[in-house]
Amino acid sequence: MKIGKSGTLLAEIIRAHGGMELWQRYEKVEATIVSGGGLFPLKGVPQSSEPRRMTVWLHEERSSVFPYGAADQRTMFTPERITIEKLDGSLVAERYGPRDSFAGHQMNTPWDALQRAYFNGEALWTYLTTPFLLAMEGVCVEEIEPWREDSEEWRILRARFPGSIETHCLVQDFYFDEDLRLRRHDYSVNIAGGFAAAQLTSDYVETNGIWLPTKRRAYARGPDQRPIPDLLMVSIDISDINFS
Repeated sequence: MKIGKSGTLLAEIIRAHGGMELWQRYEKVEATIVSGGGLFPLKGVPQSSEPRRMTVWLHEERSSVFPYGAADQRTMFTPERITIEKLDGSLVAERYGPRDSFAGHQMNTPWDALQRAYFNGEALWTYLTTPFLLAMEGVCVEEIEPWREDSEEWRILRARFPGSIETHCLVQDFYFDEDLRLRRHDYSVNIAGGFAAAQLTSDYVETNGIWLPTKRRAYARGPDQRPIPDLLMVSIDISDINFS
């Protein structure tokens, strides 16, 4: 993490979301998610409105969603490996080096079940650890020019992620309002042709002392850097959050 002005801002942001000391007390977060949006039909994996239980480990890149594909199945994501497994741990399918399987993909290239599981794993891990992941080892942040949103001014931290972290892309922008709450997250979806996305976040709740948004809406981002309202790519509603 860069020190100086950007480091001071990041420290203030982390305090506004609950504080690093509290965050470090917990090992994982569990939440119920309902997802949808136009990306999944494009990928040949339409998303049902069935609630699923998401588990994200906070201090290592690891996540799991249940159920997946069948009532007695779950996923397990790490940067090195994605699996679909039974609840007793028996293996259904696996892939090592999962990011390599997306080589040459465009926005409408179909995904198989393991690719869909990989996307879910890296995306939700990123979202449910933000903004604390910006202070992880190897992540560099800098404050760039602010953004005007109607009558508000949002401060932006640009994060550069090391290759050891699996996330949408290596450079991402995080927008924070005057209360230092995350309001928008910009990135390129490299595993889907690199299309530009602007994800809006809202409806914050406090759980176990940590503040998180419960609504996320990712839109395709236009050349003016604004979200395109008619192109909702991914929607995520989050509830029943618990840190442990």
